[in-house]
Amino acid sequence: MSETTNTGSVPGIRDMLARLISLPSISSATPEWDHSNEAVVQTLAGWLEPLGFAIETMPVPDMPGKYNLIATLGSGPGGLVLSGHTDTVPFDDKRWQSDPFTLTERDNRWYGLGTCDMKGFFPLAIEAARAFAGQPLKQPLIILATADEESSMNGARALAEAGRPKARYAVIGEPTGLKPVRMHKGIMMERLAFEGQSGHSSDPALGRNAMEGMHEALGELLALRAAWQEQYQNPNFAVQVPTLNLGCIHGGDNPNRICARCELHFDLRPLPGMDMDSLRQAILNKIQPVAARRELTMAFEPLFDGVPPFETPADAELVRACEKLTGHTAHAVAFATEAPWLQRLGLETLVMGPGSIDQAHQPDEFLELSQLEPTVKILRGLIQQFCL
Repeated sequence: MSETTNTGSVPGIRDMLARLISLPSISSATPEWDHSNEAVVQTLAGWLEPLGFAIETMPVPDMPGKYNLIATLGSGPGGLVLSGHTDTVPFDDKRWQSDPFTLTERDNRWYGLGTCDMKGFFPLAIEAARAFAGQPLKQPLIILATADEESSMNGARALAEAGRPKARYAVIGEPTGLKPVRMHKGIMMERLAFEGQSGHSSDPALGRNAMEGMHEALGELLALRAAWQEQYQNPNFAVQVPTLNLGCIHGGDNPNRICARCELHFDLRPLPGMDMDSLRQAILNKIQPVAARRELTMAFEPLFDGVPPFETPADAELVRACEKLTGHTAHAVAFATEAPWLQRLGLETLVMGPGSIDQAHQPDEFLELSQLEPTVKILRGLIQQFCL
């Protein structure tokens, strides 16, 4: 072991997780819920540095108090990234049986906000890395901690734009029950608004009815959905087709007034191979003529930037390695992750971590103790293969 490595100064798994859980790092579009993740990032850095990791803390542009952490052990052109997000979702303390910010053990589980989604991954990744501290690695091991995955994904976006980190493989430790995931759908959330002219309902010629325009636009959206579902299917998913959900609609103010304004919010979940910009353009091509014909002003924009669909080929080296280590065939999930942005960096990417997505975003979120040892063993196997 090298003189610069001090594994004894790094706490055990339970103490690490208890500390991370005690640090609020909620990310939310609602300002009163939103927290900085700086304390979590600094805490992780304080554990990784004694193990010999070089620490780089990157502020997320235009997001004060939000940081990404890139911790690198060794050097070289390839290497393995173990990645996780540092933020959690908001919570309702009335629905929790114990303090969300205190790690609580019962029923062979650890309870706390972020235990499975996904602060629990970091102590296990650090424990796996501890075995290699002081060893000469042929390729680097990088532990990556990102900001704001639960709200904007701006931490991962900033990394993609900066071209960092540089490596060959990446495993994102989202809760998958330690089963490898090589694909997921994307998420788009869109806003469509029509503005016309109000008037007395006794004479339709006195106004331009935005709700009638929206009725026609809804027909065009549902026709597009049917066409996309005919064109695109992927049997790897439980829901094999892309979905489009009409989520909420608001318009008008009185039965006897011509509706002057109508707004629709909808979501679209594209399959791998479907381009989000092309989908938006297809929608515009159908609804712009509706607005023009009815002399309505139209606004069409994303409610957030969206998450692209993700897929890594079934025969990729990382997929094969994770299948061999876990005994599970890589599969597809319905939830979205930061994988598309790591993929943009040229990383062969896979999603796999302890815990179940069923517990994520739930009161009394927990991590099964039975998942701890297998996670460390699998991660050490990956480090052995891709860094040594």
